[in-house]
Amino acid sequence: MAKLALVARLEAKPGKEQEVADFLKSALPLAQGELGTISWYACQLSESTFGIFDTFEAEEGREAHLNGPIAAALMANADRLLAKPPVIEKLTILAEK
Repeated sequence: MAKLALVARLEAKPGKEQEVADFLKSALPLAQGELGTISWYACQLSESTFGIFDTFEAEEGREAHLNGPIAAALMANADRLLAKPPVIEKLTILAEK
């Protein structure tokens, strides 16, 4: 069972919405290669707001993800694509189906 999660909220700069969507779609193979990541979801919440939700069994997997290639690529492109820094929160999963 997944015990831990991350949720990230991303606000695209005006005119950069499609680039943010494309960036998130392109990150899927990287997420699939992370052994400690159980599930990884990228979503669009509104025209300019995007999200990432991922789950982990252990803190080691969550930290590896936070220090991995997706986070590095996101931060390297944040000034160009995002209206403000991403908001990333650590969650504890209480129940799952």
